[in-house]
Amino acid sequence: MNLIAVDIGNTNINIGLFLKEQEKYIESVSGKAAEKLKKAITSAWSKIPVLKTSKEKKRDGVIVVSSVKPQWTQLVKKIAKQQLGENIKILGKDIPFPIKLGIEEKNDVGSDRITAAAAAFAVVETAVVVADFGTAVTIDLVDDRGVFAGGAIFPGFQAAADALNKNTAALPNIKQVSKPKLPFGKNTKDAINCGLYYSAVGALQEITRKYAEKIGTWPKTVITGQAAEVIKSDCSFIDSFVPNLVVKGTALAYKKYLENKQV
Repeated sequence: MNLIAVDIGNTNINIGLFLKEQEKYIESVSGKAAEKLKKAITSAWSKIPVLKTSKEKKRDGVIVVSSVKPQWTQLVKKIAKQQLGENIKILGKDIPFPIKLGIEEKNDVGSDRITAAAAAFAVVETAVVVADFGTAVTIDLVDDRGVFAGGAIFPGFQAAADALNKNTAALPNIKQVSKPKLPFGKNTKDAINCGLYYSAVGALQEITRKYAEKIGTWPKTVITGQAAEVIKSDCSFIDSFVPNLVVKGTALAYKKYLENKQV
């Protein structure tokens, strides 16, 4: 199985190349950088081997997309068609999600949430909390039967910082949250940094605790996303930090799809 797994988020697009089911690399590109995106996709596709039986030198691969931003999905679709002559496959539309959904409004839940949850459960095979710290923070629960139970959503670091700056008269905007040197800020910027940082740590711990009370056992905890690396050292209760979990889950979803077709 050779594929390009594309995770389209609210800010960045992550592109993973998998050859014979093995991850070769994952590259992140701003969704606003169309030329860089085109280069990243065409470069990855050029590394996929050509079918030996193809006179047209068609490559033996597929492009699978998980997306939360329709306009960027269309951009990736256009690049694939115009530059490569390929059609993309979209999770939740062309490829089914590899996990049962125990939620209302199943068509509205983010593809990234379901894909990351499925990837985490496939590894731990027991109840698991999956937290993705991106533009928005999502903290989701998969029960011990492998059912996506639902979750919580709140603003990510930058969204929260922007909201404070926009809705107050004097609070400055901070562009990057980092681990505080002290638990309290001695100036306004450090105080905002502390507030955003510890609110994320505290929310993850408290929401996980609430989930544990509901299901009667403490679940495994997996975190992903760019901001997850910032807070992970203060989250002793987490079991794993997995970068680019949605990309990995997208590849896994397609693999399971092929396996089910053969049954």
